[in-house]
Amino acid sequence: MGEPLATVDVNRYDPAHRAWVADAVGRIRAEANRSADTHLIQVPLPADWNVDLYLKDESTHPTGSLKHRLARSLFLHALCNGWIREGMPVIEASSGSTAVSEAYFARMIGVPFVAVMAESTSRNKIELIERQGGRCHLIADPSRVYDVAEQLAAENGGHYMDQFTYAQQATDWRGNNNIAESIFEQLSLERFPEPEWIVATAGTGGTSATIARYLHYTGRRSGVCVADPENSAFFPAWRDDECRTRTAVGSRIEGIGRQRVEPSFLGSAIDRMMSVPDAASIAAVRHLETLIGRRAGASTGTGLWAAYRIIAEMVAAGRRGSVVALLCDPGERYLDKYYSDEWVTQAGLDLAPYQEQLAHFFGTGALS
Repeated sequence: MGEPLATVDVNRYDPAHRAWVADAVGRIRAEANRSADTHLIQVPLPADWNVDLYLKDESTHPTGSLKHRLARSLFLHALCNGWIREGMPVIEASSGSTAVSEAYFARMIGVPFVAVMAESTSRNKIELIERQGGRCHLIADPSRVYDVAEQLAAENGGHYMDQFTYAQQATDWRGNNNIAESIFEQLSLERFPEPEWIVATAGTGGTSATIARYLHYTGRRSGVCVADPENSAFFPAWRDDECRTRTAVGSRIEGIGRQRVEPSFLGSAIDRMMSVPDAASIAAVRHLETLIGRRAGASTGTGLWAAYRIIAEMVAAGRRGSVVALLCDPGERYLDKYYSDEWVTQAGLDLAPYQEQLAHFFGTGALS
């Protein structure tokens, strides 16, 4: 018999790193305990419709948007996977609300944050990210943001967060105060506690995936509808069952709609999709201000228009029940865009036909 093989032992246990991770995770969990449960606002509808509409107000998060939940989940996911190290940068491909929220959490745990974005990004968005302690890396070609973010992370020993790949993996869809669990808890004392439909919009697809999975896991019968803006690949890909779908230009509705189908978009879990004209989204969100005295971003209008169409179907069929949509972020971020008549005209959008449809809808319950 030959000599026994020697035991090979590589020990990388680092007590200092484990202590740092424990502290970072503790800080983020404490923040969730303070801020995770946002308000559920009831939108006034004619009483004789016997339909209740609610908006889950995600604009009240500390960083002002639905993406606050996503950023929190992504940081916890990456920390517990051992991907984020003390002093090493976190890199993301984002020019919007995700970057603002990720910068907030990076500063909370004391790591640098860099957002890779097109050099055409508005100064307002850049300032929001910088205000949270992040740095913006501007590039000429928007189609290269993914590659440049990954390259920067590799060159600097950091972590590329990659929201579009990990959004639907990072969130605990079984519960743990995710957005779906929060909605049902807040509806529990309402007259229609199980909504007929929950309407979401898709940027990464992570929110709709979380809601759909939670509904399936808990045996709910509510449907999940995803509203999609113009120039987005999600709707045609879902309709045609073709995940390779691409679009030639990007979405005008910030935060939602993508030119490709992102890995986190879980089309097999949702029940319905609507493609909503951009002018309808903007008309809906402007009209919302007259109903609740609040301005919201146009992505809220995209989901709201879809919710109105569903409500019109319920009214026509004489069905009682409730519908939930999302208030994604505050309209004050878009005063020079969706609330600017000059910008709307320059974009070639005509709001008048949709404003007329909204007036007709609230007068009759019908929406074409």
